[in-house]
Amino acid sequence: MKNLAIFASGTGSNAERLMSYFRDSGYAVVKLVVCNNPSAGVLEIARRNGVEVLLQDNSIFSGDGASLVDELKHRNIDLIVLAGFLRKIPVSLIHSFSDRIINIHPALLPKFGGKGMFGDNVHQAVLAAHEKETGITIHLVNEEYDKGRILFQGKCMLHENDTVADVRAKVHELEHRFFPEEVERYIKGI
Repeated sequence: MKNLAIFASGTGSNAERLMSYFRDSGYAVVKLVVCNNPSAGVLEIARRNGVEVLLQDNSIFSGDGASLVDELKHRNIDLIVLAGFLRKIPVSLIHSFSDRIINIHPALLPKFGGKGMFGDNVHQAVLAAHEKETGITIHLVNEEYDKGRILFQGKCMLHENDTVADVRAKVHELEHRFFPEEVERYIKGI
């Protein structure tokens, strides 16, 4: 049985899908939610699902992250899944969990990635570039924003009159549809 830690900063819809998906899987369980936002919706979702919460001050992510590595190892975490987590992961954590941190990005990398490219910022940039399609990228995390090995990309078409809200809805649908399955596929391969 693999123990998963979900890192999330927001409403937690992807985290909730992951919790539900792995609840009775027999090979993985969401054991911990790590959050840096004391008012994030994901905290209530974790409590409702009986998942332990580790609320961390942002300073832990701007430092070396060693105490967070210790917390995760103490809980026997095998894999970290970033589900709307808006902080850069400390290098010590990346090294301690090499090839065991998965992120989901709301665009087709390598386009529209990097620092500051999250949520509606990405969708606005996609529309401003007059892209014909967008989607999601599920990738491993390394020391550079959005540069880790790509595991999966899901695409959707864009229309000339799409708004940021339209793009957000299309991308969100892809996230919910593919993220848990791709995390499962990766778990089964490690």
